[in-house]
Parts: sequence; C-alpha cells; structure tokens
Amino acid sequence: MAERSTAAVDVAAGSDEESLTAKADQATADGAAKSRETMAAEGAEQPAGDAAETAEQQPTPPEKPQPTPPEEPQAAPPATAQAAPPELHSGHKLARRYRLEECVTRLDGFSSWRAVDEKLRRAVGVHLLPADHPRARTVLSAARSSALLGDPRFVQVLDAVEENDLVYVVHEWLPDATELTTLLATGPLEAHDAYQLVSQVSQAMAAAHREGLSHLRLTPSAVLRSSSGQYRIRGLAVNAALRGISSDTPQRTDTEAIGALLYASLTQRWPYEEDAYGLSGLPKDIGLIAPDQVRAGVHRGLSELAMRALVNDGATASREDQPCTTPEELSKAVSEMPRIRPPEPTFTAPPEYQRTTYQQGTYGRPATAAQGPQPLPAAPPAPLQSRTGKALKWAVSALLIAALGLGSWQLADALMERDQPSGPGTSQPGEEGDGPKTAPGKPLKISDAYEFAPSGSGIKEQDVPQAVDGDAGTAWITPQYKGFANFGNLPNRKQGSGIIVDLGSVQDVSGFDIALYRAGQKAEVLAAPEDASQPSSLAEFSKELSKLGQTGNRLEKTLDEPVRTRYLLVHITSLATDGSAELFRGGISEIKVLGTAREE
Repeated sequence: MAERSTAAVDVAAGSDEESLTAKADQATADGAAKSRETMAAEGAEQPAGDAAETAEQQPTPPEKPQPTPPEEPQAAPPATAQAAPPELHSGHKLARRYRLEECVTRLDGFSSWRAVDEKLRRAVGVHLLPADHPRARTVLSAARSSALLGDPRFVQVLDAVEENDLVYVVHEWLPDATELTTLLATGPLEAHDAYQLVSQVSQAMAAAHREGLSHLRLTPSAVLRSSSGQYRIRGLAVNAALRGISSDTPQRTDTEAIGALLYASLTQRWPYEEDAYGLSGLPKDIGLIAPDQVRAGVHRGLSELAMRALVNDGATASREDQPCTTPEELSKAVSEMPRIRPPEPTFTAPPEYQRTTYQQGTYGRPATAAQGPQPLPAAPPAPLQSRTGKALKWAVSALLIAALGLGSWQLADALMERDQPSGPGTSQPGEEGDGPKTAPGKPLKISDAYEFAPSGSGIKEQDVPQAVDGDAGTAWITPQYKGFANFGNLPNRKQGSGIIVDLGSVQDVSGFDIALYRAGQKAEVLAAPEDASQPSSLAEFSKELSKLGQTGNRLEKTLDEPVRTRYLLVHITSLATDGSAELFRGGISEIKVLGTAREE
C-alpha cells in the first residue's frame, strides 16, 4: 500500500516531457488517471516511513479467496539518468533561509531532508529534486494543490519553489509527533485509540476528497499522533507526485488503506500475506480473516468496520453490511457506531495501615506475646526533695527573674532612644558623607527574546513575545504532554525548554521577577558570560542565578551581588500537571529583569 500521495496530479503514459507537462495540473477525484504500468502491491517496507522503501510485489491469488491488496496506485517509470538527485550536503542553504540538516530519504531521483528555517527558527521538512526531473512540474502542482486545502489534520505545505535548477517543497516538521509505525512496534492499540484513529483519519480524508485531493500512499508511516492524541496525516498530494503514482479509483484506494490501518492497529498484523512496515502478514492460503479471529479481545464493532473498509473487489467478510468504498461512507459508518470511551484509570490500593513497634510502646526491642500482669517497678524518689535540691531551685528562679527584668529594661531603653529626635550633630544613614549607596533594582529593558531549543526545533516560538510584553494575562505556553513531566520524555527535549532574554547590551543584573503560567514546574535562571554572543546551548549559560527546583506561581530573587551579563535563560526542565496525573503542561507569563544603578 502506498504511503502518501495526491489525486491532484495525473502522470501521463511514457516518458514524454510534453505529455507530463500538459497533465501536471489536472486534479483527479474518482477515475482520475490511467494506469501506465502493471499494478504494484505493497512490499516489505522499513518502518521508518520516509527513510527507504523497497520494491513491491503483487501477490498471486490461490484457488480459494485471498485478501487482495487495495487497488494500488500505479507508479511511473523511474527517473532518467539526466534527472539525477542534486549533490547537496548538510549545511547547504536554500534561498538563504532553509539550512539542510539531515537527509532522511534518497530515492528515485529525489531526496527528503530535515532542515531549519533560520528566519522563523523552527524545524521544517524539505523535498528536493532537479528542475529537469520528469516529475518536477507534477510535484510543484501537487504541493500547491495540497497547500490550498489548509486543513490542520494534514501536515501543511509551507512553500513550493523552483530555483537554481532545483525544485523544492517545504512542509511542517513535527518533532513531538510519533509515527503509527512506532506505536504498533510495541503492540496493538487500545480500542479507544483505534476508534480515534479511524474516526479522525476517515473524516480528514473525506474532507480532502471533497476538494478533489487523494492520498494513495496512506500507510502507518504516513499517520502521526501528536502528544495531545490528535492524529495528523502527512504526504497529501506531494509524495505520490514524487513517486509518479496515480489510481483510477482514488477514493476506494484511500478507503482500503484506512481499513488496513485499522486492521493493523487492532491486531498488530498487516492484512495481506506480505510483511510490511515492521508488521507480520497473514498466514498464506487462508484468505482475509476478521481481526477478532486473529487476536482475542478485539472490539467486535471495530473488527467489522475494518472488514467493510477492506473491500477486496466488492467482497466483504463482515455479516451482511455493505462495504465502504469511499472515506465519506467510512466516516458515516464510524459515526453510527456506539462511542468507545477511554479505559478507566487504574489505581493501586495503598497497603493496609499497620502500627509500628514504637507506637505500640516496644521501640528498640521485639514485641512479645501477651502475658499475665507484671509487677510494677518501684517508684523513683521525687527529684530535688533534699535541702540541696531546694536551694538549687531557688537559685534558678532568681536568675530567671533577673534575666527577665534586665531584658525588659533594655527593650524599654531602646524604644525611648528611637522616639527621641536626632540632635544637630548626629548623622543619619543616607546623608552625604556615608559614601556611595546601591539604589533599589529597577526593571531593565528587554531588547529581544527567543525560545531555548537546543535540538534545533522550538515548541511555541510565535508565542515568546507574550512572555515579555508587560502583560501577565498573556503567556508562552507549551503543548500538552502525556505520560511524562519532562516534556513527554522525548529525545529532543532532554534538556527541557524555556526562553532566552536579550538585554541588548551588557547590564548589571541585580535580580528578576518571573510570573509562571502555573505552579509545580521545575525551573532555574541562568546567565551567560559578558562576552557571549547569541548563546543557544545550555553549556553557554555558565552562571547560576537560582537553583533548579520546584516553583510556585512566581520565581523571583534579589542577588547578593550584581551579575554583569546580556543574556539570561529561564530554563524549565519539568512541567506541571494539567488536569490529570498523566497530562502535563507549563509556560511563562511574564519576565522582568531587575538592574542596579550606583549613586554618588
């Protein structure tokens, strides 16, 4: 099954460039493009999605009914020798803005990269191919069609450019999202998660088909789940154009692809004989069997829905329900199902309360079995009953009375001296002659602020100005993370996040007053040396202004000695809970940096 594609573009038969150009901008819905080669079935594909894909083979059906792979989009001939992928390397810049970081795919004359948009300081993805590539015009047309959709359920196309003999397409990069391939590597999804998957994906694809767009490569690596549980689809239009894929029945192809995703989510098996996307295929020669027959405990309604979507040339293994042949029909079938609620959270009962031996009066020795009444020990003599004891008591009492009187006299004397007016010859603190004094700290002007993103990808970079606008009602707020307070335990968030403040020049910083989005976060304030220039890594902030620890609604401190610096980092390593013990969110509402001025 194909991963990501478009119905916005047709690919003409043969390799004639004029024919390709003539049909590049044709949008297709059902019955859009004619096949040019024999139909290709899904092959064993690496679970990394866009990393590398192997050749696909068509399964030969046996005598008894077999699961037929969905009507596969038809691939165009491979790129010619003249359309070799451009020789680029990490660090290369496109349009003096997009810096290439890592090549994640190099296939059939094009390459895909993880890059950094240096203008907006965020991670992006880039597809690159030569301008004379047979499918270059098709890719540009597909990217522009996809960008016009503007549906947030799809990974958005940000730019599509032809420049300097290169064609490149820039799209969103979601570092905090997880591929369905990775989720299924640990086991099948819960019924509620599988229900959310088929519901969200079918609704999104129905909306795309209403605009004349299809996917044609909807595989586990094309579906991403964000930290908030939202599913997003990548590769609409563009990736099929990159591979020259088309289909005579795009709606049916996408519907069967959604059925295969649901089948895999319920069983952790691929619904065809071939292994693919890190999943084992079905046993050979037994045909397509329902998910609840593959694995015990599968939700019956979802099992039947998966079979209705896996049409297999019109035949369906689910009772008497009609097969779903379009995403619209599948979305309607999902909405008619009883809603599947998330599982109830489980709580471990605390251990039964037990009294300690200390509370039982046997601290320091083992408890013994109950015995008969024990003889009481002889009562000790009353203390200080002798003549010497009585004298000692009177002496101690006298000393206490004397100390109390002396303290009262000193307190009264001090109060009287404070109320007396100062004589003409006395000098008061703060008058001339005392030398220079330190004036109270005052807020320093913040020249700029940007997000601390050591991995190269930010979280909410566009909201950073709200943390330094002087309004505590606005804030820089992180997304919601699930399962772990340390930013979801994501590899690219090991050093946390936060905001770097630029004072414009080196200043004497005497303190800070920071309003946090909510209490319970773990944070600290660091400063860079005087000679630092636009620091971005944690190691560049070597001066510790406050200890790392749990905070309340404010993080404020007056320093014992002013610190000369230009850059400060409000560093957050752990987030506060967000309505549940499994959900976490944090943020910064307002940052004030205080400085000192010396007066003579």
